[in-house]
Amino acid sequence: MATDISPEYVSGQCNIGPSEIRKRRTVALLGLVLTGLGIASYIHLHSTHTARLGIFIPLLVFSVGFIQSRKKFCLAFGFMGTFNFGKSRDIARVSLPEDRARDRATALKILGEAVAIALVLTLVVVLLPL
Repeated sequence: MATDISPEYVSGQCNIGPSEIRKRRTVALLGLVLTGLGIASYIHLHSTHTARLGIFIPLLVFSVGFIQSRKKFCLAFGFMGTFNFGKSRDIARVSLPEDRARDRATALKILGEAVAIALVLTLVVVLLPL
């Protein structure tokens, strides 16, 4: 396990600290607000079911932010082989190749979960009788 900056880093499990977690919560909230605005506009404009597929993007923003904040794991950091438990500029490299591989696997899993959640919620919005 690489511990370049903080003993809190656990490969494949935790690569962000409180400051970064707050950022992910903000992203989730932004995605939720954009989703609400999108649904409101679909109702107001009497959008077709096909047009409602556009809600996938804000739902993906929401689900990525939500999952990252809950798991305390940034998928971008996981793909880049980095972690951060300090200020925004205190990003450190993961030194061991096996740790980077675990981080990439976790990042892929988070991305898959986020896409699945966004797809299911998109289907719900598309099928709602708005």
